[in-house]
Amino acid sequence: MEEAQVLLFIVKLVLGGVLAFLAIMLWSRTRDPSWMVLVTGAIVSYVGIVFDLMVKLGIIIPCTILVRGIPLDVLLITALPQIFFILAFILMLLRSR
Repeated sequence: MEEAQVLLFIVKLVLGGVLAFLAIMLWSRTRDPSWMVLVTGAIVSYVGIVFDLMVKLGIIIPCTILVRGIPLDVLLITALPQIFFILAFILMLLRSR
């Protein structure tokens, strides 16, 4: 990996770690389903960063099941945070009515 990529991953890991830590702290204080799904999205987002780093380092090999040329695990780890965020916002909108 290039030096710029390493620096970018360090920034992502540090900021993502702070985000995940604060999300877990919020989770312990709230039981509202919409906030819990939002927190889950933040944590899964951090997992995605770690997963991407491990794939780039060769620690994890992406699965051989492909969806339109994209490994299934890479597709899921990329889409899941946004799916959780969408679900959280939908729950917040439904709650406010």
